[in-house]
Amino acid sequence: MSIGVNTAIAVAPDAGVVAGAPRRWLRAEAAVLLIGSLFAFSATSAPWWLVPLAILIPDVVMVGYVGGARTGARLYNLGHTTLSPAILVGLGWWRSSPVLAVIGLIWLAHIGMDRLLGFGLKYDDHFQHTHLGWLGHHSLREP
Repeated sequence: MSIGVNTAIAVAPDAGVVAGAPRRWLRAEAAVLLIGSLFAFSATSAPWWLVPLAILIPDVVMVGYVGGARTGARLYNLGHTTLSPAILVGLGWWRSSPVLAVIGLIWLAHIGMDRLLGFGLKYDDHFQHTHLGWLGHHSLREP
């Protein structure tokens, strides 16, 4: 005989959310990432029309939410951490491959733009629960 156990965990609205000065520092880092990536992009001789054309491509990973919040959060976070695009930029520089560098720089610019706008890494309980706050919840936004 099995006994049903409710494994749901109540999550406080501010659980896992960065607030105050650390949040402002993270937003400043995001601005530096965005501006620095675009500055580095300008040194690649790639056409600027690539930036608006490709800057939202990393958001394709949100399709993972079709499989549920846990799968969606994992895919979203894989596409929105700086590790992979930074490796691409490094490989592009090391192998003299401007294509890899350009892809990585646009990807990094996307991440910087998202974080600057308040879109943080996702928790696996809900799409709107990010490390920078709950999307759309005014109580957790900075003034």
